[in-house]
Amino acid sequence: MTTVKIVTDSSIQLTAAQMQAYSIHEIPLNVEVGGQQYVDGETITRSEFVQKMAESDQLPKSSQPAIGRFVEVFDELGQDGSEVLAITMTKGLSGTVTSAQQAAQLSSTKVTVIDSDFTDSGLSFQVLKAAEMAQAGASIAEILPELTKIRETTKVYVAMPTLENIVKGGRLGKLAASLTTFLKISIVVELRDGKLRIAKKGRGIKTIQNFAQAKVQELIEHGDRLGGVSFSYVNDDYLPQKFTQQIKERWPQVPIVTEVTSPVISTHAGLGAFAIIYYYK
Repeated sequence: MTTVKIVTDSSIQLTAAQMQAYSIHEIPLNVEVGGQQYVDGETITRSEFVQKMAESDQLPKSSQPAIGRFVEVFDELGQDGSEVLAITMTKGLSGTVTSAQQAAQLSSTKVTVIDSDFTDSGLSFQVLKAAEMAQAGASIAEILPELTKIRETTKVYVAMPTLENIVKGGRLGKLAASLTTFLKISIVVELRDGKLRIAKKGRGIKTIQNFAQAKVQELIEHGDRLGGVSFSYVNDDYLPQKFTQQIKERWPQVPIVTEVTSPVISTHAGLGAFAIIYYYK
């Protein structure tokens, strides 16, 4: 029976303990902030990135891992005859999946590359499922349909109290340009099919607070179907912690992750932003 090994990228929301327990291999993205370049998770932590972003007057940048980094990991993991399943963040936010696909063609290992369509915990829901099944001896052919099921019920909403980073980064295109005419506008975007779409917009922080509270109430009402929930944030954890507690009071068994998000989301979303990420079983 062929062993399957799991590879992902550093935009994922996983703890070091989870990575070790499930033998998940992470390829780091490259980030630039304050005029300095770093390797995500290796030469800069998420909290350090946010601090440097707050101090800089330049928009941070991120870039996909080098193809050679993927090839090196793929080749090493396949030395014992194992196959590799690489699950990456959406191509809508990064070229990481393209680097992985190109590396798969160059590697001596049999590699299957999947675009998760998401990032952060939207990516980790799929990666954890794949890793659990791989440890149980499942083949890639058996794993992929289960990932599709998770992907189809995953929702990612990112609440942004300011549009500065998302507009400068160009991720909302022409629609963002029209929003810049408003003062103190806040938005909630949904990451769907690899693209950012505006789910709610309005003046003031109450816009995103009310949207998020309504979404949390919806999760509480359907808590028996929740497979996982995450509140990832850039620098302010007040609302994420509040929402976490509300869900735990009603559904203590539901796994909830409340942590600083990756530099990818921090860069695009900006200070004060947070994400609501979940999927239904």
